Amino acid sequence: MDPNYFASGTGISANALYWILFLGIALVSWLVQWNLKNKFKKYSRIRSFKGLTGRETAEMMLQDFGITDVTVQSVAGQLTDHYNPINKTLNLSEGVYESNSVMAAAVAAHECGHAVQHAMAYGPLTLRSKLVPVVTFASGWMSWLLLGGMLLLSYTGSPYVLAIGVALYALTTIFSLVTLPVELDASRRAVKWLDSRGLTDTETHNNAVSALRAAAYTYVVAALSSLATLFYYILLLLNRR
Repeated sequence: MDPNYFASGTGISANALYWILFLGIALVSWLVQWNLKNKFKKYSRIRSFKGLTGRETAEMMLQDFGITDVTVQSVAGQLTDHYNPINKTLNLSEGVYESNSVMAAAVAAHECGHAVQHAMAYGPLTLRSKLVPVVTFASGWMSWLLLGGMLLLSYTGSPYVLAIGVALYALTTIFSLVTLPVELDASRRAVKWLDSRGLTDTETHNNAVSALRAAAYTYVVAALSSLATLFYYILLLLNRR
């Protein structure tokens, strides 16, 4: 059997499989990003139920959970919102910080959800934080090891360098998978708090859920993309080609 085939009789080579996965995931990723940007524009034009800005929403949620050591600040860019557990800053993009839109409220509450996770020592967030230095190291080396490993595998048949690269890539895949429950839980906390605080009505509740779901899809696609690529590299190792 040709070693470039991942299963006997399938008629699909590893290279063909790679391009199918690559093009398919690229298309899905583009659609998800397009959907997110459209939702951002749409819900950024709709006023939140109580008219609070993103900054006011974040400060209120932090206060409700008794979190007093987190600073809310504005950062440049679009969709650059994030919570930094190292210096305990909640960073809201310019389009969220002073906006009183549904999108601003949803995003601010979501990022506060991460601050709440941090304060409560939420397991998946703790694990993700511990993986950061490991993944940073892996990301710095895996591209070179994967490229060099594939060349060595092709010309010498030696799989060892590629195996190391695949192991490092697996760490980044684990990081992507761990990120999923962290992001989904932050969105769940955000929607629950917005509703309990009376900051949403029926329409704005649905808007907030839709916006956060669109953002969550980006993490789902990233995890699936990482899994698919890892699968491809494992196939290369198994087929020694």
